Amino acid sequence: MALLNEGYRKQEKINGIVYNMSPAPNYIHGIINNNINTIIKTGLKDSLCMVFMENLDFMYNPEENDDYVVPDVMVICGRKYLKGGCYRGVPKFIVETLSPSTAKRDRTDKKEAYEKAGVEEYWIVSPQGALEIYYLKDKKYVLEYNYILQTDKELPDYNADTEITLKEFPHIKMFLGEIFEGI
Repeated sequence: MALLNEGYRKQEKINGIVYNMSPAPNYIHGIINNNINTIIKTGLKDSLCMVFMENLDFMYNPEENDDYVVPDVMVICGRKYLKGGCYRGVPKFIVETLSPSTAKRDRTDKKEAYEKAGVEEYWIVSPQGALEIYYLKDKKYVLEYNYILQTDKELPDYNADTEITLKEFPHIKMFLGEIFEGI
């Protein structure tokens, strides 16, 4: 609580505009991010790559400005671009989990920043059970997969057992239902 008393605010700076990210989104946001982070972390064991969850700033255009974002989940492989609490390289993979206060930015400004920076794979996850997977093709994001979780095995569109892999790390696999487990 001491941090709140001192006026601490988690922020992002996009296109020169500072956005406060406090208060934190609800606990479901954290459960989803932790589910994805845990699976990826296990898959990256013995790798030079690392996964970060909500705790590393990504300076997406360091040659031109000091703008930065704080992705919900981010995989990086170029450790030489780590300095303090910032990463100045190009992440291999980023996830943003939507919240009411950030959904528009995640779908517009942040998506454009990741695209321009050259992030190969970008996921947008909705706590209501939706997952959009974008791949970078010819320097533009293309929606490759779009899922809405259906957990009722009695229904023909049941898909909780759909296997999802990371494009850059095909050995990292998860089921659609695992992403939303515990919510």
